[in-house]
Amino acid sequence: MKEKLFIYQVLPRLFGNNKDINKENGTLEENGAGKFSAFDNKALKEIKKMGFTHIWYTGILEHASKTDYSAHGISKDNPDVIKGNAGSPYAIRDYYDVSPDLADVVEDRIAEFEDLVDRTHKNGMKVIIDFVPNHVARQYHSDAKPPKVKDFGENDNPTIAFDPDNNFYYIPNQKLELQFPVQQGEDAYVEYPAKATGNDCFTNKPGINDWYETVKLNYGVDYNHGKTNCFMPVPDTWLKMQDILLYWTSKGVDGFRCDMAEMVPVEFWNWVIPKVKAKNKSLIFIAEVYNPAQYHNYVHWGLFDYLYDKVDLYDTLRDVICGYKPASEITFCWQRIGDLQPKMLNFLENHDEQRIASDFFAGDAFKAIPGMITAATMYTNPVMIYFGQELGERGMDKEGFSGLDGRTTIFDYWSVDSVRKWRNNGSFGNGNLTQGQVKLRKFYLQLIQIAREEESISSGKFFDLMYHNYENPEFDSTKQYAFLRSCKKEFILVVANFAPYASEISVHIPSEAFGYMGIEPQRIKSAKELFSKKNIPLSSRWDKALYINVEACSGMIIKFSVGQ
Repeated sequence: MKEKLFIYQVLPRLFGNNKDINKENGTLEENGAGKFSAFDNKALKEIKKMGFTHIWYTGILEHASKTDYSAHGISKDNPDVIKGNAGSPYAIRDYYDVSPDLADVVEDRIAEFEDLVDRTHKNGMKVIIDFVPNHVARQYHSDAKPPKVKDFGENDNPTIAFDPDNNFYYIPNQKLELQFPVQQGEDAYVEYPAKATGNDCFTNKPGINDWYETVKLNYGVDYNHGKTNCFMPVPDTWLKMQDILLYWTSKGVDGFRCDMAEMVPVEFWNWVIPKVKAKNKSLIFIAEVYNPAQYHNYVHWGLFDYLYDKVDLYDTLRDVICGYKPASEITFCWQRIGDLQPKMLNFLENHDEQRIASDFFAGDAFKAIPGMITAATMYTNPVMIYFGQELGERGMDKEGFSGLDGRTTIFDYWSVDSVRKWRNNGSFGNGNLTQGQVKLRKFYLQLIQIAREEESISSGKFFDLMYHNYENPEFDSTKQYAFLRSCKKEFILVVANFAPYASEISVHIPSEAFGYMGIEPQRIKSAKELFSKKNIPLSSRWDKALYINVEACSGMIIKFSVGQ
């Protein structure tokens, strides 16, 4: 049976932080930070028990921060080009190092990370980390790079805007001018000539909404001349990035979530991924992409294993959950994706998106249950859960730079209330959780278990039932979504009810569905709902119209089996 991947995305800086001070704009000393060691065997066993196959440790690579580690040989950063006190995990300061915030002993931070990888593997899960290829921190400087490795920009010619051998893009003869109040005098940040900013901002005056804390890396694309490609000979940035990927592969990393992958030419991915996978064939590469027109390029040409399904499934499910779109819109998601469906990574939360339970999304974590059932069971592709999602974390804290935006901050030193209570200083349990949190967590654990253990879901066929129920007066296609999954001589019916009220419905299953699945309906002798584990009585005409009662904002997964 093919394994269905479930990825637990977690920010170690927040996950293991037991401090509950949570002072707005607090420093590391005031608010504290989680450590690699918080993921001890007990914690990893708890995550494994939830059903996860992979952990995406977010914010591992050393990134710019306002915390001064110069006493440990780490260059100090200017605060004007840092977002928040903790800094953005995507403004990399040293590709060959890990964040000192996460180490119990700063000098031992790489060894502590290696131990984390080893512990994760011993507890039966694989490790994913971020690879941030498009941009670096404005004051990038590697203290930990291997001997003979040249730093980014070390051999650049900064007098010209573009050179295929440069690592950065320049705005010659112009100084960087940040468009907000900055320090003056000897504390001022000086960048001359100015470098292009990470979000393809080719001006010396990036705004407050630009990725002003980062600089764009040059992969041999001349933006000043119609994005002309200069890929022969192989650009220096390509070679540097290959070495970085191989370095972390040698540390036992099992996969890379590639930040803003579509801002890097697909030719680079086509070149580098086979070279890295030659060292470990089981490595997975996940692309953060938002342009569906480019999906095929990044899979079939760029060789990625999985792509974010943000602009189709995530956006659609969010709108259905919030009542902005009918449930029938979900059908058009898989139709648009087509044969790429097995390559899409499904999710309802991540570090960029607002928490489901926040006032900016659904306002109630339970409203997303039908959406989560759909995302986890409609195909064989991987599913991602963001830490705290299973606890209904609201993300309604005003942490500092992040502000009150319904997200869990990635820029500030903070502690996540729901996660801290579940962890309970590393003892883990339901004692400190509300009844609602316990109930929600139980749902997520059941859902993951069902999706992983049922072969019809993990590797079976898919048949959408919506077209056959649009005219069904006992089925509301604006509030319910139904489909089949099948494998061998059994099949599963999934019904998601997005309505805020319980619904008594009937589901029509057409004869061609049974033909497609290779199942004779008259041979089906039993049916069981997998969440409740209750048997579903089957009438003589169940295959024409199956009557079921579905609770508000809920769903049912019904397994049909051939009798003896």
